[in-house]
Amino acid sequence: MSHTSTSAVFTPLDIAILTVSDTRGMAEDGSGDLLADRLAGAGHRLTERALVPDDIYRIRAQVSAWVIRSDIQVVLVNGGTGFTARDNTPEALTVLFDKVVEGYGELFRLRSFETIGTSTIQSRAVAGVIDRTLVFSMPGSPKACAMAWDDILAAQLDAHTRPCNFVAMVVNDRQRCTSRSADHHAATDTGTTARRDALEVTP
Repeated sequence: MSHTSTSAVFTPLDIAILTVSDTRGMAEDGSGDLLADRLAGAGHRLTERALVPDDIYRIRAQVSAWVIRSDIQVVLVNGGTGFTARDNTPEALTVLFDKVVEGYGELFRLRSFETIGTSTIQSRAVAGVIDRTLVFSMPGSPKACAMAWDDILAAQLDAHTRPCNFVAMVVNDRQRCTSRSADHHAATDTGTTARRDALEVTP
């Protein structure tokens, strides 16, 4: 059973929300609004929101654009996880995953089973890591989004949760990436300056 640590320091994360829908616009995006309220209430930062139709390549393009940004550590995708012909979120995401978080989908369906019984087998909520960014998908209904956040994500995106949570992984990996990038640019700048100085030396 998980528990909380009183010695850990809460770390706010930068989170983006993607709503996948063929029928909703931003004005009708109740699920996106719910997630935005939940993450803000927990102390995290909403970096960006977007809405795309349930198209594999539109979903994949938006997520791909976000995961390479240094100001986005977590992406929440709601919608498109069912079994109809227009539910394409798992197909869009899974090919991008460097690592799959199998336990997220398992726990989501376990919690969902308590509400909708065996119908939960048609829920294809998936999660994974793409280039050091955590990506979680969930059904598009407000109830499903509330369950995903309240029962799973709120704790796993909180450094107080023990024995483990995702915060250290996201923060440390981002810091290492930023450090490597800064070192690379510094080395490049130093090399460029040295070459320029050498060219300017007259015999």
